[in-house]
Amino acid sequence: MSHRITGISGLKRYVDLSDDEADEIERASREFRWAITPYYASLMDRKDRNCPIRKQAIPSARELEDVLGEEDPLHEEKHSPTRGLIHLYPDRVAFCVTNRCAMFCRHCVRKRIVGKRDYNLSQGDLAKGIRYIREHEEVRDVLITGGDPLVAQDAWIESLLREIRAIDHVEIIRIGTRTLCTMPQRITNELCDILSRYHPIWINTQFNHPKEITEEAAAACDRLLRAGVPLGNQSVLLRGINDDTDTMKKLVHSLVKIRVRPYYLYQCEVVRGTAHFRTPVERGLEIIQSLQGFTTGFAVPRFVVDTPIGKVPVAPQNIVARDENSVTLRNYEGKVWQLPNSVNWR
Repeated sequence: MSHRITGISGLKRYVDLSDDEADEIERASREFRWAITPYYASLMDRKDRNCPIRKQAIPSARELEDVLGEEDPLHEEKHSPTRGLIHLYPDRVAFCVTNRCAMFCRHCVRKRIVGKRDYNLSQGDLAKGIRYIREHEEVRDVLITGGDPLVAQDAWIESLLREIRAIDHVEIIRIGTRTLCTMPQRITNELCDILSRYHPIWINTQFNHPKEITEEAAAACDRLLRAGVPLGNQSVLLRGINDDTDTMKKLVHSLVKIRVRPYYLYQCEVVRGTAHFRTPVERGLEIIQSLQGFTTGFAVPRFVVDTPIGKVPVAPQNIVARDENSVTLRNYEGKVWQLPNSVNWR
């Protein structure tokens, strides 16, 4: 964290920059802060400005051209009973305990808070959130997110986990982190030992491109898996980065090889500064259609659009026709099959 790249001179150690590109970075950074770990920068192509690693990490003047983007497209603050806590779904909450990240991704849905003045929630705000969870017995699932909670110190993480695990009706704790991708060295044996003491804990991470799945990332995932932590991946569909079938297929195959299950493929949010990453929803459907039947079933992520009313799964339509006594289905090759299926079978 202390060696993150935050200036042009540091960035030039990893990539070639023209004067125009350097000027773009300077202009964009006045509006949207940036920081890149040396590890993630080492994955960049030095000369190719369209490198998928560079595009996720280096600011672009295109971030300033977005006329549709919103500060809070998911209306999270309207569902926040205490600072940092989001209660949208009946039985679970998201607890945004920090706005700090190892890297400030250019497509981040929480640009309104991530990359501003760094903070962890105060002890008072943490206590209010934990009290809310304790008082709402319907909450069985707590997602610890941010920012990225795993950039905090081990003792701080353990204290938070201990408080939440002490609540009887909390069945599972989830952690959302991108450190597996952007700073895998953070996943130490000491951190894994802490996590193993508060099971069941699940982790979802975010790999968006096959180039991100390195030996270091695979080793970090392996340490967590050996500590009993199941891993899922939540990719974001990003134009010019992973919005083609070959890249997505290579990504999901690379993930299952390191025992990370592709979980979600998110439609890129209409958040301010991300217009150049967005694709139409139809592109996501085409990619899912190209995966279904053509690869292992559990390697196909669920395509979802996140909205202020919750995540909406969007899937290719495979029901061709329905009458009183049958349903006609279409398979991955376009072949159809009529299945006896009476409306009276109840």
